[in-house]
Amino acid sequence: MSQFIIYPAIDMRGGKCVRLLQGDYDKETVYGDSPFDMAKQFDDQGASWIHMVDLDGAKEGKLVNHQHVIDAATKLSAKIQIGGGIRTEEDVEFYLSNGVDRVILGSAAISNPEFVKKMLATYGEKIAIGIDAKDGYVSTEGWLNTSNVKATDLGKELANAGAEVFIFTDIATDGMLSGPNVEAIVEMAKATNKQVIASGGVSSLKDLETLSEYESEGVSGAIVGKALYTNQFSLTEALKVGNPS
Repeated sequence: MSQFIIYPAIDMRGGKCVRLLQGDYDKETVYGDSPFDMAKQFDDQGASWIHMVDLDGAKEGKLVNHQHVIDAATKLSAKIQIGGGIRTEEDVEFYLSNGVDRVILGSAAISNPEFVKKMLATYGEKIAIGIDAKDGYVSTEGWLNTSNVKATDLGKELANAGAEVFIFTDIATDGMLSGPNVEAIVEMAKATNKQVIASGGVSSLKDLETLSEYESEGVSGAIVGKALYTNQFSLTEALKVGNPS
């Protein structure tokens, strides 16, 4: 029996830990000056994975805050997954050869599908596909643009190309503490028949418990950001949902 994994999130911008409201770069709150210190806190509290995002990288299309990621990957026991700004095989290889466990490819899945499929063929489960959706359609480039591609269609296509892990964000709920879009998350898990990590909107332990009930249908975990930073609940409490003892 696999377990439902809680992924505490660290979004990095300008070398600091921040949260954006609905992916809007003008709606930023700073929660800490050191991504590594934040990652260490999560690691000390028992996180098995930490989700890191290079927001500058996502916007600029290249690696920007990578040193913080490498520090966490090489010095902590928690596994690290990173997204944001990863556009080339060199970027992927750089992270994976420096201790990172999983690299997230997002916008590239729309703008450069052949690259994504090549990375899946080469690195398999070490690649996660980040699908950000708005009203069921894929949103790209740090959420600045919405495409005419259905999220579930993209999921199916990439699952067929070898994707094993998806991170699904419903933009309408992200950073809003309004509860996750469970229906859309489960729909993605059913469409792909793969692991889907839920992202966006988690505001309470009850939200995590609800998501964990769909673990057998493929919802393998949840990313938790703002709820931790605004003390809706502690990571220690959240981890008990993922691994009830």
